[in-house]
Amino acid sequence: MDVRAPSTPRMTPLERRTVAVLALVYALRMVGMFMVLPVLALHTRTFEVPATAMQIGLAIGIYGLAQAALQMPLGWLSDRIGRRPVVVMGLLVFAAGSFIAGSAHSVEGLLLGRLVQGLGAVSAAVSAWLADATRVEVRTTAMAILGAGMGVAFILALALGPVVAGLIGVNGIFVMTGVAAMLAVPLVMRAVPVVPLGAPTKGGLAKVWRDAELMRFNGGIFLLHGTMAMLFIGLPLVLVDRVGLPQDQHWQVYLPVLMLSIIPVFPLIRWAEHEGRMRRVFVAAVALLVATLGLLALGQTRFSAIVLGLLLFFVAFNFLEGALPSLISRQAPAAFKGAALGVYASSQFLGGFVGGVIGGIALGWGGTVAVFAGAAALPLLWLGLAWGMRAPEVASRTR
Repeated sequence: MDVRAPSTPRMTPLERRTVAVLALVYALRMVGMFMVLPVLALHTRTFEVPATAMQIGLAIGIYGLAQAALQMPLGWLSDRIGRRPVVVMGLLVFAAGSFIAGSAHSVEGLLLGRLVQGLGAVSAAVSAWLADATRVEVRTTAMAILGAGMGVAFILALALGPVVAGLIGVNGIFVMTGVAAMLAVPLVMRAVPVVPLGAPTKGGLAKVWRDAELMRFNGGIFLLHGTMAMLFIGLPLVLVDRVGLPQDQHWQVYLPVLMLSIIPVFPLIRWAEHEGRMRRVFVAAVALLVATLGLLALGQTRFSAIVLGLLLFFVAFNFLEGALPSLISRQAPAAFKGAALGVYASSQFLGGFVGGVIGGIALGWGGTVAVFAGAAALPLLWLGLAWGMRAPEVASRTR
């Protein structure tokens, strides 16, 4: 049931600094990952032996498979040994994978680099660190700022990806991503305070898996990122093959759409929580994903339909991407935040992998129409999960 939440208090200076630095670290790491999304499917055509439809899906999704495999154990490990060592280790591994992908001249080399990138799984530890360092009353705002940092990276990366690829190539983007990850290490070491953790408690992962509400949210993020992976298998191909828009001009679509789509997200999240309408808005956003993907499946030759579909898709996507981590962090027991966010992050990245594989199969079977139709089926399934959700109280839990 919806619960009316009190007004959100202000963050302390230490909380503001911690949130700003972690958001910057997250954005530095993710900007290169997002930058390759709109150009990776086209990049796989340039190898001496071009990629198959399945390999295109794997190139997009294998990163998510590796992330999914390690987010849970590394989130659990961060509950035991601390957030900082896990985050630093993950950033260095991610950088190594970026350099491998940047030197690849075959599909196999690209897949190896993407796999190693995925082994640098720090999302759960970063989110848990943020939750550790903020009071529960400001945690939703903190998580939303972290999501906004990723959102800004997402917007800039998708808009600039085709342009930057034209200047330095996709391999150059991977190298740049590795350098950015290495630059984030001293920020983590010097600028983010270490928050003492409580005594280790056994059974964290088991408790997380038995919590029906947490698993409802985990299923949602799985389907959300599966949907996005499928979108970016079909979308670049539609813009080139159906609309006739060259790759280096795709930013003309991505930039205005993404900039406009992020404007309503913060006011909508705050209004939904303050007015006790999170569940209703959440379910409406999932339904909007279904409608927009259906529009993209049916209107591929109409540029106006593509732009409208993308705008509405990213309004819904950005809202859900910002709301879910906050809901998870408030629902999870305080002693198991790392474990809970590890399961959440694993679900997120596993969704990207499964979406990439399904999208590759759909592309080979029925072209881009099948990709978008298949993508629409995922949030349609999500509606069944989201319908019975309850929104946790904002201030009912302690840190």
